[in-house]
Amino acid sequence: MANLIPSSTRTIPDIASIPRHIAVIMDGNGRWAKQRFMPRVAGHQRGVEALRVVVKSCRDLGVEYLTVFAFSSENWRRPADEVSFLMTLFLKMLEREVAKLHKNNIRLKIIGDRSRFDNKLKQTMQDAELLTANNTALTLTIAANYGGRWDVMQAIKSMLNEHPQLAQTFTEEDLQPYLSMSDAPEPDLFIRTGGEQRISNFMLWQLAYTELYFTDTLWPAFDRNELDKAIASYQQRERRFGRTSEQVQAKTEGKPSA
Repeated sequence: MANLIPSSTRTIPDIASIPRHIAVIMDGNGRWAKQRFMPRVAGHQRGVEALRVVVKSCRDLGVEYLTVFAFSSENWRRPADEVSFLMTLFLKMLEREVAKLHKNNIRLKIIGDRSRFDNKLKQTMQDAELLTANNTALTLTIAANYGGRWDVMQAIKSMLNEHPQLAQTFTEEDLQPYLSMSDAPEPDLFIRTGGEQRISNFMLWQLAYTELYFTDTLWPAFDRNELDKAIASYQQRERRFGRTSEQVQAKTEGKPSA
């Protein structure tokens, strides 16, 4: 199939000092607010400001793709009033920020199961994606009502619906176009704020060979300096993709590997 993004389990991706694609779990909004004797919703509001800073920083650094986990399929288990606030905040953020994203040549993409969102939010999401579809400076992807297992399952169902003959024989290349992030390279760097050290059902397929970075910094306090620390850590990693260190070194020096 044409125009497939290379898979890290099938080929060795190009590596650059600045990650081409950064994925982030923005964790710690509620704890940030609690530490300041503020309601949890205040932490979510401050988290939007942190996202604004990180988006600008990634654009300035030359990062091509930024994908953030805004609301997981498991977050519906949270208190109803908090879920309601998050839905309202998401709508207001889209209404307020999309024009700015468009002005700065940033494409907005939203992935996840939209079936549980109300019609106004779904229409606003669609309008935002259409407005920014041709922008090229940075692709900002927001994962909302998203889960990594859901992503793989919906991709399989969609693929078999269109190509039932592949049921016994499909390959990664057959499945890839149906995954939510089919048009983006796999993340080079994954960042999770807030001190937890797990992936939490985020981009399970795409994170196969991503470098993982965990920080105790709570998301509302995550700024350009913290982003620079994460990228500096990434730059110290040796990305082998199944090879030996000697092979990587030989490749870097332009020598034939043994």
